[in-house]
Amino acid sequence: MFLASLLLGLSACASASRGHSRNSTFYNPIFPGFYPDPSCIYVPEHDHTFFCASSSFNAFPGIPIHASKDLQNWKLIGHVLNRKEQLPRLAETNRSTSGIWAPTLRFHDDTFWLVTTLVDDDRPQADSSRWDNIIFKAKDPYDPESWSNAVHFNFTGYDTEPFWEGGKAYITGAHAWQVGPYIQQAEVDLDTGAVGEWRIIWNGTGGMAPEGPHIYRKDGWYYLLAAEGGTGVDHMVTMARSKKLSGPYESYSGNPVLTNANTTSYFQTVGHSDLFHDSNGNWWAVALSTRSGPGYLHYPMGRETVMTAVSWPEGEWPTFTPISGKMSGWPMPPEQKDIRGVGPFVTPPTTSPSLPQEEHLTFPPHHPLPAHLTHWRYPIATSYTASPADHPNTLRLTPSRLNLTALNGNYAGPAGQTFIARRQQHTLFSFSATLRFNPVVEGEEAGVTAFLTQNHHLDLGVVLLPLDGGGEGGGGAGELVPHVRFRGESYTAVPAAVAFPVPEGWRDGGLVLEVRACNASHYAFGVGPEGRRAERRVVMEVSNEAVSWGFTGTLLGIYATTNGGNGSTPAYFSDWRYKPIEQFRD
Repeated sequence: MFLASLLLGLSACASASRGHSRNSTFYNPIFPGFYPDPSCIYVPEHDHTFFCASSSFNAFPGIPIHASKDLQNWKLIGHVLNRKEQLPRLAETNRSTSGIWAPTLRFHDDTFWLVTTLVDDDRPQADSSRWDNIIFKAKDPYDPESWSNAVHFNFTGYDTEPFWEGGKAYITGAHAWQVGPYIQQAEVDLDTGAVGEWRIIWNGTGGMAPEGPHIYRKDGWYYLLAAEGGTGVDHMVTMARSKKLSGPYESYSGNPVLTNANTTSYFQTVGHSDLFHDSNGNWWAVALSTRSGPGYLHYPMGRETVMTAVSWPEGEWPTFTPISGKMSGWPMPPEQKDIRGVGPFVTPPTTSPSLPQEEHLTFPPHHPLPAHLTHWRYPIATSYTASPADHPNTLRLTPSRLNLTALNGNYAGPAGQTFIARRQQHTLFSFSATLRFNPVVEGEEAGVTAFLTQNHHLDLGVVLLPLDGGGEGGGGAGELVPHVRFRGESYTAVPAAVAFPVPEGWRDGGLVLEVRACNASHYAFGVGPEGRRAERRVVMEVSNEAVSWGFTGTLLGIYATTNGGNGSTPAYFSDWRYKPIEQFRD
């Protein structure tokens, strides 16, 4: 059945593209790393550009926007949520699955609209305060200041999207599933957030938790796209249609239209899709997926964005090409990389599986931090100083009292956490930074981390601890000396913490701290003196199952903390390097 669907999808694309140039070859994921719940549009009014938004949960800046003119080169152009005053409550959410869920990006009346939900996931499903549904808008998506503050509207649910019909605007969303598994819709004033009466328009096909609804008007029909089956390996995309926006919607007999459930594909959990077309009228879809295989144990990059070609003949249901690592699809626009925006290209050209260059950050003075770096909730800006006068070409971190686990594993509090990172985007990689740090108060710590959430992270740092009298480094028992320490936090089993004094011969210079992917299932955490690679030693090899969990993806970064103490010693990081080594696609 799966093979038949694959052949049908490919043949449909091939036959429907006759008269055009040769079909394209591209590679998934198109956005590797923590970019779930994609929503994409084609906007000819903005220089024939494609724009995509992604979920960000508790990461800040939040709601990344990528743009492309050729569907091959995608550039991070900014973030919708880029200022604390836009949505102060992101600082107050509790639980690691909270934050920004599933945005929908649309363009109407020369305005970009983004509708999403800020979730307090520690509250009951039926509690309306759990679901803070919000609207952002902008005239210029490349300008951070163009994005408005959040406008709130009342809905006990999530995954909301706007739709316009007859001079009116409507919101469609997924009602909280423990209250009732169905898709609802209401008229809305997008400028004020005032909503009318909510009504059920579809109950789904019977799969768990219908979510991510999107409506498309085509050939006299309203097509409703949704996801069902939960966000795990049973995830799937389903469709219904109606002659009226308000329904009733009739389910497609060929559902699901897209899934990798019950297959041996490396790409699993395929779901939460969105449809868009290009300038030739050819249809495409994006969806989320994890590169986990059906075993679903090792997927540290979390839920990533994948793309596929869709054949959608007039008056008929669409046919999606199944998701794999190497794809065949419609002819793509000619390569173009002249795209505005502050960030890097997120991936190399999709016509080639080649890897990008090593990322090397030196933190020059008077330059903003690179746009693709991220924090966990709102940062304290003064905790990050690029190239201070006493340490040029470094990033100075002022420690937070909270460590990466924080108060109760879910909440940072108003003082925040001193932590900055970038997404893991490759199966095999090395990430390293050079640390200069002279702690003076017991518990002061700085280091590198593979961080998924406050409940799931693996850390290698330098921390001031009492000497037990028997370790290397000399000194009597109880003397405070810098130690190298590995420790982890996760719901899954992690190795016990390991600590040893920093060798005396390493204490006068910088220490290189490294996280390296040994293979698709394990990290190696290593340390050694700057400029003496032969002395670098592996402190711990650990399964990445500890950071293969939930809704987000692993962030590789640096941190500084007093671990609840009263210290204030800054840490200086330099020579930040992220080196892609290999990308597994099957």
